Amino acid sequence: MTLPPLPRRALLGAALAAPLLPRAPRAQENWPARPIRMVVPFGAGTSTDIMTRLVVPRMGQILGQPLVVENRAGAGGVVGSDAVAKSPADGYTLCMGSIASHSVNASLMPNMPYDVLRDFAPIALVTNAPNLLVISPRVPARTLPEFIAWAKRQSGGVSYASAGNGTSSHLAGELLKLKTGAPLEHVPYRSGSQAVTDVVAGNVPMIIYQVTAVLPFVREGTLRALAATSAHRLALTPDIPTAIEQGIAEFDVSAWHGLFAPAKLPEPLRDRIYAALREALFAPELKQQLLDQGLEPVAMPPAEFRPWLAADIAKWREVIRVSGAKAD
Repeated sequence: MTLPPLPRRALLGAALAAPLLPRAPRAQENWPARPIRMVVPFGAGTSTDIMTRLVVPRMGQILGQPLVVENRAGAGGVVGSDAVAKSPADGYTLCMGSIASHSVNASLMPNMPYDVLRDFAPIALVTNAPNLLVISPRVPARTLPEFIAWAKRQSGGVSYASAGNGTSSHLAGELLKLKTGAPLEHVPYRSGSQAVTDVVAGNVPMIIYQVTAVLPFVREGTLRALAATSAHRLALTPDIPTAIEQGIAEFDVSAWHGLFAPAKLPEPLRDRIYAALREALFAPELKQQLLDQGLEPVAMPPAEFRPWLAADIAKWREVIRVSGAKAD
């Protein structure tokens, strides 16, 4: 049976409507057609930089274009992150942010030039950098509850070291203080290595710091590890219980890293970037390299990462409000 031809008016209407049908722009179809810029808003040699340089070669192989790392340090990660927030949302500029640049700074810095949830497209929680709570062996405590009980018996309070005001090691100590009521007093240092050295020397009783930085001292007996501050036991230290296991509810503190793009990144590009990241992270050889650096691969997808990020910002906002913590 032969269908009758469409009326001339119907043909004209169809022709006019055709351009309105959803269709991916050619630029998206051809993406990536050139190298992708990966901004690290911290200096070379930082944990964010090391992790990024491990991950991006594999991502580049998967995407078919290299990812070029650009370190743009300054103001605790604000300078580089702001540059990305103001870049075109075309998939050619990304940011490997951290707990500092994309969470705690929102509450520590009164005049932030960007709003994380408004000005960025969160792509993935990439890795967690878990911490250990360690003490000087001079302290008569073998478990975290014993340490808290000992601290509460000290009339002058108990000092804890950190890598500086506003750092994750500082805020972790403040969160412990809020959760337990222990009389902890913050002692900021110019660097994490200086802080760890003073705890090893017994000048300060306690620090919460990156597992790879303190683990050698734990193994040689010059520091005593009481707890992992993550939600689960760490692959590097499976015999050390978490703070949560020892009765401190919701004490999950890791110096995380996350991948971001400028806001309004088209979802098809976001999903391709995420897929490449996930494939790279869980390649067996890269996964082991990250674990050796004390970094746990996560690859939390975009739909989960955004609400997780909002909750993390809110958590640290409350800790900073109550503690009065200030950035250097």
